[in-house]
Amino acid sequence: MPKKSPHYKRIVLKLSGEALREGGSADPISPTIVADIVRQIKEVHALGVQIAIVIGGGNIWRGLAASHRGMERTTADYMGMLATVINGLALQSQLEELGVHTRVQSAIEMQEVAEPFIQRRAERHLEKGRVVIFAAGTGSPFFSTDTAAALRANEIGADVILKATKVDGVYDSDPNKNAKAKKFATLTFHDALTRRLEVMDSTAFSLCMDNKIPILVFDMRQSGNIKRAVLGERVGTLVTAE
Repeated sequence: MPKKSPHYKRIVLKLSGEALREGGSADPISPTIVADIVRQIKEVHALGVQIAIVIGGGNIWRGLAASHRGMERTTADYMGMLATVINGLALQSQLEELGVHTRVQSAIEMQEVAEPFIQRRAERHLEKGRVVIFAAGTGSPFFSTDTAAALRANEIGADVILKATKVDGVYDSDPNKNAKAKKFATLTFHDALTRRLEVMDSTAFSLCMDNKIPILVFDMRQSGNIKRAVLGERVGTLVTAE
């Protein structure tokens, strides 16, 4: 049987920080989970796909949650951005252990540990077959890492955003509360807005909708799903302009 060709050539993989934590563990970064994630990324990389990653920091620090507990919001958000750099370095270390050349680009300058984000340099790394990890969000407070993923996807001309979550797609209601919740295989941006479905935060969603960048929401916990998504197999929910 002939090998399938990738459906997407350049992707942005959006990972939450919580994806790196093992359930019930006090350790914010599970070496076992990170090892599985980077193994899946290497599989996709071997297909010749150009991979950029945007990582969250919620396993270490959530700026919005801290601001609700009384911390000044700007400071709390900057702390969250620094947490994403820690996660990015963890991914880089494990990817390079597997022989995948990786660069971390930070939206906050910290030259000792990461490159500054420069769009053309990021694109050149991708063209050379390096994985690029975008850390520190957008570099500005009040913006989520969902927004960072949408922004970077637009800047580098990505074909799709693969949003890795703990659910297997977008539902018409909360599947944890409603056993009859319906999962969508595909959605248009208009339908998602009309139904008030939570695909990404509103700023990120608008950026993708305005620039017609598809969003694929899928379950990260199912090993092999990143590769299936890249090959165009039916995984999760695909949100498109049409």
